[in-house]
Amino acid sequence: MHITQLNRECLLHLFSFLDKNSRKNLAKTCHKLLEVFQDPLLWSLLNFHSPVELKKDNFLLGPALKYLSICWYSERVKVCNIEDWLKNSFQKDFCNRHENTVSDFLLDVCNRCPNLLSLTLSGCGHITDDCIVLLLRSCPRLRTLKLENCVRITDRTLQAVPLHGGSLQTLHVDFCRNITQAGIETLREKCPSVMLRAERSANMIPDSQPEKKLLLEKASRKLVQL
Repeated sequence: MHITQLNRECLLHLFSFLDKNSRKNLAKTCHKLLEVFQDPLLWSLLNFHSPVELKKDNFLLGPALKYLSICWYSERVKVCNIEDWLKNSFQKDFCNRHENTVSDFLLDVCNRCPNLLSLTLSGCGHITDDCIVLLLRSCPRLRTLKLENCVRITDRTLQAVPLHGGSLQTLHVDFCRNITQAGIETLREKCPSVMLRAERSANMIPDSQPEKKLLLEKASRKLVQL
């Protein structure tokens, strides 16, 4: 039996075992397999391992998407996580190349994937509170939100959960250095049913502008003199 003789259900099952590139390559062989590739039911789960993958045309975004993961574990993540005012010209140029890649992609998710149930972002150093708040508003069924090492995320994201995260059951903000202990405690009081985890976040040194650090240093010197 030729593969094209299989019914639609069997072909969808077969495609589900393939990675994104393999699905795309197989879809190029004939119109029937292309139709299977374009079936929204095939794309209920998407995993990405670098921002570059988000720009490829080997996947589809649609209302069937329920589970999305963008996890970047490259050494280059360290560059993105440096405070902007501490980056040298090379580091700034590197970040400028992909600064809005994940944010633009999530904007598409907000517009096309209202049934999203789970989102995991790791190492996405340029993601901001605005992006996450918009996602909470646009995906009212979101149950699980896991943010790891997303350094621009602040208490604003925590504050948005009681307002827009009515379905949220699990929230992780691990290693997000601009989350505060006060923000964590407030969210736990307002949303005791949400399983909140913030490993190391409130214990890390938050970003601060040079002038703020200078004021702190002056205050410390005065205390020493006293």
